[in-house]
Amino acid sequence: MSDWPTLFEEELIRLGLQPARARQLSDETAGQAAEQAAAPSEVFGPAHLYARHLVAELSAPLTVSGRTRLAAGPVLLSLTGVGKRYRRQTVFTDVELTVRGGEVAAIVGANGCGKSTLLRICAGLTRPSAGTVRRTRRVGFVPQDGGTAGWLTAEEHFTLFGAAAGIVPRRARSTGVHLATRLAWRPAPAQRAQQLSGGTRQKLNLVLGELHAPDLLLLDEPYQGFDQGTYLDFWQQVFAWRDAGRAVVVVTHLLHDLQNVDHVLDLGAPR
Repeated sequence: MSDWPTLFEEELIRLGLQPARARQLSDETAGQAAEQAAAPSEVFGPAHLYARHLVAELSAPLTVSGRTRLAAGPVLLSLTGVGKRYRRQTVFTDVELTVRGGEVAAIVGANGCGKSTLLRICAGLTRPSAGTVRRTRRVGFVPQDGGTAGWLTAEEHFTLFGAAAGIVPRRARSTGVHLATRLAWRPAPAQRAQQLSGGTRQKLNLVLGELHAPDLLLLDEPYQGFDQGTYLDFWQQVFAWRDAGRAVVVVTHLLHDLQNVDHVLDLGAPR
């Protein structure tokens, strides 16, 4: 009898995917299962059902057409005339952005134009050289790199970050595990962050950013290392945050992401 990856790959091909693409997806899912020291069937369920689910997701446009959009809520982030300079170098000037609850904004622009710097200003981690920033008190920040400690397990991260937000350890751990399942990830109790792949470590970053139920989520290219299935899961989660009345700001370089957002802030080219 064929093993799970082979059955999965065969079903993907039967459903119309090119063999090379089917092999890539099969390898990716097998790798995710190996990271969690579990059989693929334990992580993804029956091979033929997961293949059908994945093909359906890949075929569907990443839009919220058909959903009833709620009216925008209160302003949760406001930038007025924001600029940033380092000595003689001007990074950006006169940035204006308003994001309300129930809205998603994208920050785009060429490499080096200051997208990550602006997001850190939004989070209050970097001071602007000019302008005014107003934000809600409950903010979740997900950096592009870093943000986790390699020697800690996922549950230890949940406990540590939960304590900073006043969440008791047991609740922090259970909440973290629950949020991880939304990204098709089941944290292994003894696995340290340094043993995770880049994509799975970024899932940990996302969970930590959401752990304290913030009203405003600031995400710096949060899908680095994600496979296609997890990328789709990520955007479905963004839609869920928006439907719940939260504000989301995403730094992205993927132009097809822009169909999913309410506002686009283009910082242009480096100065």
